[in-house]
Amino acid sequence: MVKAVVADEARVKAFEDGVASSGVLRSQVGLVVGKLSASSDRALVYSLLPTPPTDAGEPACSLRAAAPSAGKAKSKGGKGGAGASNDAPPTLQFDVDWVAEHARQVSRMLLGGMSVIGIYIWSSEGSFKATPSAVLSQVIRVVSQSVPWYGSDFDERLLLHLSYSPRRWACRICEMASGSLRPCDFKYSKLLASLQTFRCTYNFETRLTVVQAEPFKKVISKAISHLTKEVQNAKALIDGDLFSDDMTITSDGPHEVDLLVPFKNNLPAGECSLEGVAGLLLFAGSVSALAYLGPKESISEAISDLKGDIIASLRSRLDIILDEADDDSTTNDMENSPSQKVTQVSFHELREPYSFSFPRRILIPWLAGSYICDYLQQSETTKDAMERCKEVISLETEVDSSVIEPETAASTATLESFWDVVPGASSRARAGPSLKDGCPEQATGSRRTQGNSFSILAALFVLLVALLVGFMFAFPANSKT
Repeated sequence: MVKAVVADEARVKAFEDGVASSGVLRSQVGLVVGKLSASSDRALVYSLLPTPPTDAGEPACSLRAAAPSAGKAKSKGGKGGAGASNDAPPTLQFDVDWVAEHARQVSRMLLGGMSVIGIYIWSSEGSFKATPSAVLSQVIRVVSQSVPWYGSDFDERLLLHLSYSPRRWACRICEMASGSLRPCDFKYSKLLASLQTFRCTYNFETRLTVVQAEPFKKVISKAISHLTKEVQNAKALIDGDLFSDDMTITSDGPHEVDLLVPFKNNLPAGECSLEGVAGLLLFAGSVSALAYLGPKESISEAISDLKGDIIASLRSRLDIILDEADDDSTTNDMENSPSQKVTQVSFHELREPYSFSFPRRILIPWLAGSYICDYLQQSETTKDAMERCKEVISLETEVDSSVIEPETAASTATLESFWDVVPGASSRARAGPSLKDGCPEQATGSRRTQGNSFSILAALFVLLVALLVGFMFAFPANSKT
C-alpha cells in the first residue's frame, strides 16, 4: 500500500513553472511516469507528460459549465437570478480514450523500472472538487487497462492535482478494485540523479510448431509466452558475480547483467503431436534491455525490471506490426505494407520458408542521463523515431546523433513448412501430400512393423545361443569338481 509519493524536485518544479507561465491554460491532463513497487510503501515520480491534443485539435481535458441546481435556481428574494448559476465552478471533462492511447504509446517507449503509474490534472481547486470522483476514477481505470503490468497484481495508481488557484499540489491514491480515492503525503527529493542503470543483451532462439489456421498474432504470442517462462527462470550475473539476495553494489557505473538460461527441455507432448501441424516457427534474435533502480530499492527489483523490459519489448514489437497492419487496412492502401502481408500469411499453404523481420530497438537520451526507446521498421530512420518522441513524450532533443542503436540486426521469425523440417518428408510433400492423410509414419507403418518383428526374433535367437554356449562350458567344470 502506497503511503507517500516522492517526486523528483528539479523535474516536477520545472514542469510546474512551465505550465503556470502559459497564463491562459485553465485545464490540462497528462501522465505520471515513475515507479510503484509492491515491496515498498513509496511511489516514485520521475516526470509528468502532458497528453497532446487529439487529431481534431481538441484538448484531452476541458472545462464544462456546471448546470444550475434546483436550490440555486432562485435568488433569496424568490426571483430567478441570471447570475446565480455562475457561482458554481465548471467541472472537468476528459477524452478518456485519447488519454488511454497516449498512455499506451508512452508505455511502449519506457524502459525497465519506469512505467505509467497514473495521471495528473492541472486546474483550479474549485473545478477539481466539483468533478465527481467517479469520473476521475474512470479515467485512471481506463489508462491502467491500456498499459497492463505483466506479472504484477499491484492495484493502485496515482492521481496528482496541481491547483493554480491556490497554487499547490495534492496527491491521491486510486484503488483499482473499488475506485476509491484516498489522500497521501507528497514530497520532493533528488531521484533522477541517484538512479542506477542495469543493462543486458538477451539472445534467444526458440522453435514452436504452428497449427493449421492459427492466426499470426496467436503464433507470435505463443512464442513470446514460451520465452517469458525462459527469462523468468533465468539466473543473473551482475558484473560477473552470481546474484544473491544479500548482494550489495558499491560502484555507480552502469552494471552489466548476463542471464543464465536453463537448458531447454523437450516440448510437452501436446506440442510435439503432429496432428494438425502446418509448420515450424523459428523465432531468433536479441533484445537490448535496460532497467533503472531508484534509491532504497533492492537489487532484486532491478533484475525483475530488467526481465520485464525484455518481455515488454518483444510484446511492443508485435503490437507495432499489428498496429501498422490495422492502419493499412483502415486507409485501404493499394500496396500492402510488410506488416500487413505477414499478418495475412496462411501458414498451412506454405511450401517454402517464409521469413520476416521485427522492428529494431533504439535508445534516445531523455532525462539526467536516462534513456527512452523507440522501434524502427526496415523503412524507417532515426529521424522518424525523433518525431514520434517529440509528439508523444514532449522530447526536446534536436540532434539525433546521440541516438544509440544497440541492436545491429533485427530479430527474425521464420515459418517453415512442416514437410521441409521433417526428415524424409520433403520428397513426399512435393508429390502433393495433405496433412489430412496423417503423419509420415502412417504411410510406412506396415514396413516398420515387419522390420521390428524381424529384429525381435533375431535378438531372441542370439540370446538362446548364448545361454546354450554358457551352459556347455559351465557343466563340465561343475562335474569335475
